[in-house]
Amino acid sequence: MQAIHWCLRVKGSGYLAIWLGTIALLFACSPSSVPPVPPEAQPAEQRQNAPVEDYQIGPEDVVEVMVWKNEDLSRVVNVRPDGKISLPLIGDLKAAGQTAEQLKVSIAEALKQYYKEPPQVSVIVQQVNSYAIYILGQVQTPGRYVVKSGTTFLQALSLAGGFTPYASTNRIVLRRQRSNGQGEDAMRVRFNDVVVGKQQNLLLKRGDTIVVP
Repeated sequence: MQAIHWCLRVKGSGYLAIWLGTIALLFACSPSSVPPVPPEAQPAEQRQNAPVEDYQIGPEDVVEVMVWKNEDLSRVVNVRPDGKISLPLIGDLKAAGQTAEQLKVSIAEALKQYYKEPPQVSVIVQQVNSYAIYILGQVQTPGRYVVKSGTTFLQALSLAGGFTPYASTNRIVLRRQRSNGQGEDAMRVRFNDVVVGKQQNLLLKRGDTIVVP
């Protein structure tokens, strides 16, 4: 019945015209007549359904710290290469590796000794400069790219302008630093398999390197 109602809306309110074409419309609108989209053809992003983690601040990022009713403590600061920021009263404070929410809590904790009541602090990441990836080899524009968290493998390749005619697209290597900082892992990626959904369209992490031979 749902299919018939849809057809009526499409064809208008003329019942004579509807009845003349009823059989054809039923076949055209029946859900069973539409072939299902095979899982292989669905975008990998839809099947991955991986939640994007809160952005972690890194070196060279720019953050705005606002302390309610205290303009002297409120300011925009750059995250230094050592991952720290400098604030009045507090001095140096580690920012890299924390989310904006976590950094807010750290600042409020460091300031509370100067307040009778817990200070109200907010932190906003104004510029993301540290979430960089590297695309090397047989792409149109190799180099360093600053991207958003949640950028996928295919999106990164599009940023580099695609492949050169000499690229071995099914021998791509994704190199990623280990979480403990001890070395890196190398993953072989077949471009064609990613496109059709046979291989996962990976979410890239800060510092990932894509090498297209």
